[in-house]
Order: sequence, then C-alpha cells, then structure tokens
Amino acid sequence: MQIKTRFAPSPTGYLHVGGARTALYCWLFAKKNHGKYVLRIEDTDLERSTKEAVQAIFDGLSWLGLDADEGPYYQTERFDRYKAIIEQWLNEGKAYRCYCSKERLETLREQQLENKQKPRYDGFCRHNPPKNIDAPHVIRFKNPEDGEVVINDLVLGEVIFQNKELDDLIIARTDSTPTYNFTVVVDDYDMQITHVIRGNDHLNNTPRQINMLKALGYQLPQYAHVPMILGDDGKRLSKRHGAVSVLQFRDDGFLPEALLNYLVRLGWSHGDQEIFSIEEMIKYFDLTGLNKAPCAFDMNKLLWLNQHYIKTLPADEVATALMRQFDRMDFNPLNGPDLADVVIVMRERCKTLKEMAEQSHFFFGDTIEYNQEAVAQHLTADKKASLSLLLEKLQGLDNWTQDNIKQAIADVGTDLNLKLGKYGPAIRVAVTGSTQSPGLDATLEVLGRDKTLQRLTNVLNDL
Repeated sequence: MQIKTRFAPSPTGYLHVGGARTALYCWLFAKKNHGKYVLRIEDTDLERSTKEAVQAIFDGLSWLGLDADEGPYYQTERFDRYKAIIEQWLNEGKAYRCYCSKERLETLREQQLENKQKPRYDGFCRHNPPKNIDAPHVIRFKNPEDGEVVINDLVLGEVIFQNKELDDLIIARTDSTPTYNFTVVVDDYDMQITHVIRGNDHLNNTPRQINMLKALGYQLPQYAHVPMILGDDGKRLSKRHGAVSVLQFRDDGFLPEALLNYLVRLGWSHGDQEIFSIEEMIKYFDLTGLNKAPCAFDMNKLLWLNQHYIKTLPADEVATALMRQFDRMDFNPLNGPDLADVVIVMRERCKTLKEMAEQSHFFFGDTIEYNQEAVAQHLTADKKASLSLLLEKLQGLDNWTQDNIKQAIADVGTDLNLKLGKYGPAIRVAVTGSTQSPGLDATLEVLGRDKTLQRLTNVLNDL
C-alpha cells in the first residue's frame, strides 16, 4: 500500500508554527517513503472558517515550499458523503438520534462534576428511544461500552484507552452539519491515509476516531503524535510569545529555509547535526527520531539559523526575498546597486532581511536621510581636510574597486598623520547618513563612484 499522509488545518485563523511543523513532518515522511502528501481543509465550522484564513494557509505553505501531491480537499464539499455514512450508521444501529435538551446536559455535567466524575454523556437516548423522532436532535455515534482501544503510537509507544471512559460522540449537530471527529474519520477512510502525524493535543481524539474507523471496516492508519511547542515560559506557544504565524515570520524577514530547518529540529534530531538542506531532511527524517517531550521555541536559535542562510544561500535568491521587505516598506530601491551586491556586503551584520532592508536605504536614491546626532558629532569643521583629501584621492582612481578604495582611505591617514578612528566615522556619516554600515571600503564599492563622490561633495559644501 502506498504511504499517504495528510495535513488537515481548520481555516479559522493563520497558519501557526505548530501547524507548519506538522505539515513539514507529513511532507517529509511522504517524500522519504515515495508516498503522497494530502492537503485537506477542515472547514465544517461554518461560523469561524473564512476564505481569508484558507488563503493564509495556502500562502504560508507555498512560501515554505510544502506543495501537496493531492488536494486541496474541502470538507464543505463532501457533506453529501458524510450524510450518507450517517444514514448508513443509523440503519445499521451504529448511531442514534439524541433529543436531550441543553438543560438536561448541563444538569448532568454539574452533577458529574460535583461527584468528581469525568463529564460525559450518559447514553440516555441510546437506551430510551424517543416517541417523536421529528423533534430537534443530534446524531451520536454508538461507542463500544466495554473493551479497550490500544494505540501503538509511533512516537509515544503503546497508549491504552478504556471504552467505558469514552462517551457517545456527537457526529451531526442539530442543523445536520457534521462534526470534526466524524468528518476526519470519513476523510481518512476515503483518502486512504496510512499515517496520521499530528500534535499530541489530538491524542484524546484518537480512540474515538479509531472506534469509528472500525465501524467503517477500515484498516487503521498508524498514528504519530508529535510533542507540543511551548514558549520560553513553558506554556503553549501563543501570540503573547511573539510571532507565531508563518506569514509573520516571512514579513519579519525570515527565510523559509531557516524556518524549515528550525522547525524540523524542534522535536526531531539526527545525531548532533543542526543545519539541514531540504534534501537532507528528506534523506534522514524518520518518525523514530521524534521526541516525546514538549519543546521550547527559541527565537535566538531561529535568528542564528536565519543569518546562516542569509550568509550562505546564493545572493540573488536572498535578494528576491529582500525585495519583498522593500515592498512592505513601500520603498522602491531604484537608482542604486544590484540587490545581490547589497546582500553580499550587508549579510554579515544582519540577522533578518527586515533588518537588512532598514539598514540599506542609503544605497539607493540621490538623497539620503542623515542622523542629526551623528552629523553633529562627526561632520564638524575639523574633518573638512580629511574629507577633502579623500574626495581628491577617490576622484583619481582609475578602477573603483574595494582594494583601491581601501588604499585611498588609508592614504588619507598617512598623509595627515591621523588614525582611521579620527576620520573614518566622518566618512561613514557623509556617505551613509549614520555611523552604522559595513566596512567603509566595501560600502563605497557597492555604493558606486558617482554617489560616493556626490555625497562627499555635498557634505563638504555644507562644512
């Protein structure tokens, strides 16, 4: 049988990093085993599901490069199929109509809590068929009342649930719309999913789903419940910990290669290796390498990985992502150097592309914004001689190269008997607008002859 995994998000919000990691694990396991990875949109929650959320999921997965082999499937397009199974189960005695009012269920729950019992439906309508079958009702699955469900989880090992602890789950609401646990079962059955890889917050759903799969006569998939992702405070990762949306990481200047590399290691390991290409992830990934314990999200580690990829990926690839940052800032990098050259000169000092874009504005346009504190401190009258001499030497260069520029800057110090620290900051402020930039020689080479000479001239005219 061909291995098939599925990523099945609910479109009620953004694609968060926990979901992205699950998608990555499903994608990698399918690729490793020459199987198929299915994308399924679980949109039966009609009130909360939105087209915008669906698009955000697509955009996030596309940015990460996790393209599906099948799908996307939409549960809202399969209501007829769910209805047919429910009718089949009603006829076979595997499901029943429940007419219990909200008041009765609330009273039952209160009594169970008072008696320190686990809140669960007591099966009243299972054993007491109603007289008026046309009254408002839900449909419940008739869960086995004895025996146990044994899950041979590929991460957690053997997990056992007693059927007497599981109540009769609602599989269709009063308005006839199917519920999550039921639709998941029918979909996994129809789509021939062989491996269900998901967060271990779904573990309690698994025995209920297994019993329904058995009612369908389906060969059970294998389950792998992966550890939760926690914040640095040990609590479940959420917005309060910072960016958790995949698209927010994109907008904050992270590269998809960095986020994928970070996520694959957030709960899985292959020896001591930290850096993985996509090809290596596919080659080495296996479910036996997954951890049981929760893992904490470490932003500093992600930043380290991001800078690693900024420095090691081809500059033109990084430049394409950098352009997105300029677009977000509504800044058009015209009249300036090639973005790949900017990446090369800036990547040793920037951990994110957002940071790189913010620090690179001075390369573009005919005018730049000067930091007034830097101007007041460094562009003073006593710097006029060194700036004038530098302008003269730079104008005399036949070849505008980093080595020649470096020599010209050094010659200014030699001729005036000054250390670089005495005049270097003034050069930096004059041509970049601030005291922060890469090395002067590299900066001026990328900035170009015309801009460099013009900016030095403008500053000298104001001194």
